[in-house]
Amino acid sequence: NNTSLHETPFTVPIDLLHGTTTGVSASDRAKTIKALTDPSVKASDFGRPGHIFPLRAVEGGVLRRAGHTEAVVDLCSLAGLYPAGALVEIMNEDGTMARLPELMSIAQQFGLKVITIKDLVEYRRHREKLVTQVVSTKLPTRNGNFDVYLYTSSVDKKEHIALVKGSIDPSKPVLVRVHSECLTGDVFGSQRCDCNEQLHTSMAIIEREGAGIVLYMRQEGRGIGLLNKLKAYKLQDGGKDTVEANEALGFHADVRDYSLAAQILLDLGVKKVRLLTNNPKKIVGLKGFGIEIAERISIEVTPSTTNERYLRTKRDKLGHLILSGTK
Repeated sequence: NNTSLHETPFTVPIDLLHGTTTGVSASDRAKTIKALTDPSVKASDFGRPGHIFPLRAVEGGVLRRAGHTEAVVDLCSLAGLYPAGALVEIMNEDGTMARLPELMSIAQQFGLKVITIKDLVEYRRHREKLVTQVVSTKLPTRNGNFDVYLYTSSVDKKEHIALVKGSIDPSKPVLVRVHSECLTGDVFGSQRCDCNEQLHTSMAIIEREGAGIVLYMRQEGRGIGLLNKLKAYKLQDGGKDTVEANEALGFHADVRDYSLAAQILLDLGVKKVRLLTNNPKKIVGLKGFGIEIAERISIEVTPSTTNERYLRTKRDKLGHLILSGTK
């Protein structure tokens, strides 16, 4: 039920019960922080509430959530230390949070090293493999014959699919569709969305070109899962649009992550793509993890009476490049 703006995973503040006084002083706080990094210390050794705010890092670190919490844990792990550390915010004289220019000045003044979360992401992405190809076989479909590759992920523990058509030449931009799972649309043909049409249109385009890749990523409901997607549908039946429904359930409008999709593409030898998408954020997401977008190719969808409002919301609130000739 975390409704903080950036989903910062705060927990109940604590103080070390032994060897401290009120917990307020710098000394007491330092002892509490040190105890938090000691694997032998138990939960019963801390009092609640206290003055130190523990944060929980997302499994997978900065490759799953590019946050300061994950950066601290990743730094400690990369240094061969226990994966826990202290995180502080540096403030300007006027009380605002110091940004990179101010931090660079402070670092120069005190001889400190500076790295960014982006640096950590780049480091881990180039040195760690988070997806594993488990099996491949032939898959004849109504849109042509494909080779299907199944990948497992050490980050989200899910199984993701790559459908590969023809011979892939990594020296040229590869035609790619990154498609997020939609059980209701892809399997049952739901008319509430355009997912089925986008998937099969993309497969047909790739079939016509003779080469390309469809990634089928297990990110149901723009990342909120099937149960919550159906709850969102119920809220939409009551008048909310798709964005309002997600937010009413405590989610951002779109919580998908494209790091694993990028890693699968890289595993297949693909670094430059012609991306079949109407979603500019997907372009940003893939570029952030090392995939070069040579071209964006629109997927033309036909609105129906049941999904027109949904499509308008995607255009007006999520920035999708669709329905260009309509209000």
